Amino acid sequence: MRTRTLAFLLGAVWLGGCGVGPSHCGGLGEPVCVTVTIPRGATLEDAIDSLVAHHVITSASMFRPYARSRGLQASLKSGVYALPAGAGWRHIVAALASGRGAEARFTVREGLTAAEVGEVAARQLHIPKDSFVAALSDPMALDNIDLGMVPGDSSVEGYLFPTTYVVPVSLGARNLIRLMTKEFEQQWRPEWTRRLDSLKMTRHQLVTLASIVEAEVRYPPDREYVAAVYHNRLRRGMALQADPTVLYAHGRRLPRVRERHLQIRSPYNTYQHRGLPPGPIGQPGTASLEAALYPKQVAYLYFVAQPDGKHVFSETYAQHLASIRAIRRPRPSATRRPPPPGP
Repeated sequence: MRTRTLAFLLGAVWLGGCGVGPSHCGGLGEPVCVTVTIPRGATLEDAIDSLVAHHVITSASMFRPYARSRGLQASLKSGVYALPAGAGWRHIVAALASGRGAEARFTVREGLTAAEVGEVAARQLHIPKDSFVAALSDPMALDNIDLGMVPGDSSVEGYLFPTTYVVPVSLGARNLIRLMTKEFEQQWRPEWTRRLDSLKMTRHQLVTLASIVEAEVRYPPDREYVAAVYHNRLRRGMALQADPTVLYAHGRRLPRVRERHLQIRSPYNTYQHRGLPPGPIGQPGTASLEAALYPKQVAYLYFVAQPDGKHVFSETYAQHLASIRAIRRPRPSATRRPPPPGP
């Protein structure tokens, strides 16, 4: 996963009202922001050394008495700050004393559901989960962003791009969702849109399929083959019978999908309903999007997972049943040989 410093997309954090914030750094004719880390337990002298080293200030000897007179020695807050080079001393002191301008890393791995992303946001950014979940269907979070979702679908499930972000610590739920969906838009490639025409799929359908592939695959080389199975089954009008959609219908991760779990009545249950579910079941990464767009050209219609996470693929149901029996067949335990007799 790549690290994305995306504070420039947001106008949510300002440095002491000076009119220079992360959303105004680095543009034409605008100051460049630099990242300054103030470690926990750092002294004022440590902070001043860091500010000088990053060219936020030019004179430690002149800034030191000013900062002391403003009480920064006692009020200094640790954190990672995005500060504009050449900013006024008053605004630098205000930022370091209040924590405004501080940044945090926010990492979302591939395959998480939107609700699980909310749990990560609560842990890493201290955004209340209920606020995040409410913002998932807030039209203001998608202001000026067209994700191509189906009419009536207000959830951004599938479009919260998984990667590592560096964001202001004061970021709210709505702005975080706007940031993540905007990153999805930036990662989507023009050639992928052209590819949709040959697949006869909408982007929403493609993202939905990619999210299932993401949830299904543990062994990366299997991605394109799993995607091929689903494409082949869709073309034949077969039910996808994808276990991850059943888990999504239950609203929680289960240790194992059993026969009783398949009885849940939900449009996301692809054992009961042919075709794709109504929408994505998680956040697919680039690899799964590409696999769904460019599946392997194979005739497989079935697969079964082995204990190590790799899949065995089959073209016929008879072959599939044989693969299942082979995987479930107890392996003979190794017989321990007695030690050789002593002299």
